[in-house]
Amino acid sequence: MSKENGNWDSAFVCLDNLSKSIGTQDILSGVSLEIRKGETMVLIGSSGGGKSVTLKHITGLMKPDNGRVLIKGQDIASLTARQLAAVRQRIGLLFQNGALFDSMTVGQNVAFPLRERTQGAPEKLIEKVIEALKLVNLEGHINKMPVDLSGGMRKRVALARAMITHPELMLYDEPTAGLDPVASGAIDKLILQMQENYGVTSVVVTHDMKSAEKIADRIAFLHKGRVYFCGTPEELRDCGDSVVTNFISGHSGLPS
Repeated sequence: MSKENGNWDSAFVCLDNLSKSIGTQDILSGVSLEIRKGETMVLIGSSGGGKSVTLKHITGLMKPDNGRVLIKGQDIASLTARQLAAVRQRIGLLFQNGALFDSMTVGQNVAFPLRERTQGAPEKLIEKVIEALKLVNLEGHINKMPVDLSGGMRKRVALARAMITHPELMLYDEPTAGLDPVASGAIDKLILQMQENYGVTSVVVTHDMKSAEKIADRIAFLHKGRVYFCGTPEELRDCGDSVVTNFISGHSGLPS
């Protein structure tokens, strides 16, 4: 799908004036954002600025104090637990640390979502695990334990686990955090492949601006609990706003 043309069918996820406070702190103060079907939306902003809280609202792990989260037109905050579970089956989540089970092999980790949902024939389960590991070029590591893998390999196993159910929506929380440039590049490539080969809609939280510019169709900059800017990577670079430019250049904007 061309990043230049932006030929989208419709909004897949709609955040409508989300507000959320935790204790006495206002985290989200009216976040509104449309995420189009098949695009990769990258969320950037200062630490504690609400990016991960926004992801938790999209999965239904948090409910907004005000506003709505619509997935394919359905307000998930109003769903029962059973209805929300059905929606979550269409969502894959890559946690920041991978969140693999240390006591399970690579293959067992990847198979876990399928075992949770259905028993199925063991041979079919193995086929699906191998297929998922092939997507991340790790099919030869199916019997290894997580402790024997590098950080980048653990992230790729976690991505295979998230993708094995063929989700329509993928959420990534700092997917390249703590990785060297080669491993980070491999994760970026996989995110792009998921979009190109499977039409997956993705939301990526990251502080890695090089990664953001490489994978994003659009970038949303969260500032003071709101979407301060949303546009293509080129538009972000060229916007000329001092708040945006100070952030992407790593400058505080305070007198030295």
